[in-house]
Amino acid sequence: MKTIWYVDDDGDMIQAVKLMLQLLDFETRSFYDARFAAKALLAGERPDVLMLDINMPGVSGMDMLEFVRRRSEWSDLPVIMLSSEAADLQVDTAMELGADAYTFKPATLEDLETAINLATEKRRK
Repeated sequence: MKTIWYVDDDGDMIQAVKLMLQLLDFETRSFYDARFAAKALLAGERPDVLMLDINMPGVSGMDMLEFVRRRSEWSDLPVIMLSSEAADLQVDTAMELGADAYTFKPATLEDLETAINLATEKRRK
């Protein structure tokens, strides 16, 4: 079973996304703080897909995205941004920093499936 790590400071959103990902046959590990996800990556753990909320206190999803993309060992890790931010500038910035897909909250099951397929296909190339 493939694993998705979802990083978001909103517990209700984590539960909702986790349920949808289970319906798509993904095992989900959630983090309420990007620093804990970063520590797990540095310790050698790795998901099949990383999904990041953008607006979080402390380390934002954009910060985490930059951290992941600076390391060559994670260059093939698909990263999806999931945010309530719908501004073109926000989406453009995320994509320029190396996001593979961007979807908006509240995401539907179809939104998540499309984003996962897009992100994983993009990193296979």
